[in-house]
Amino acid sequence: MADRRPWSPAVAPLAVLAGAAAGAVYLYGTDPHEPGHLLPRCPFRLATGLLCPACGGTRMAFDLMHGRFTAAWHDNGMLLLASPFALGLLARWAWNGVRGRHWRPALGGRTQALILGAAVLWTVLRNA
Repeated sequence: MADRRPWSPAVAPLAVLAGAAAGAVYLYGTDPHEPGHLLPRCPFRLATGLLCPACGGTRMAFDLMHGRFTAAWHDNGMLLLASPFALGLLARWAWNGVRGRHWRPALGGRTQALILGAAVLWTVLRNA
């Protein structure tokens, strides 16, 4: 049976990459360490008062773009360690899309459960 999706498999990953590039351009000139900017707040933290696994990610990205590696580690070390893997998955998604292939999950169920468990553990430890 033929695939009846109305768009190319490259549209979604390329749109995500374009959005990320636009966000990075804005973030480069906007210091999230200072108040008075138009950056989203963490909904988990607003609702619970606790840090989520990704809290500090915006500050981490800003610090990385400005060469402040120690500050980036301090903002969110776990996310910093996970970033290369996430970027690899994004690159694989984009590469497959450009080649005309639709997304196939790259991680098995056990790996996904391990990642979720690590995120929960990180959340508990950083809020203890």
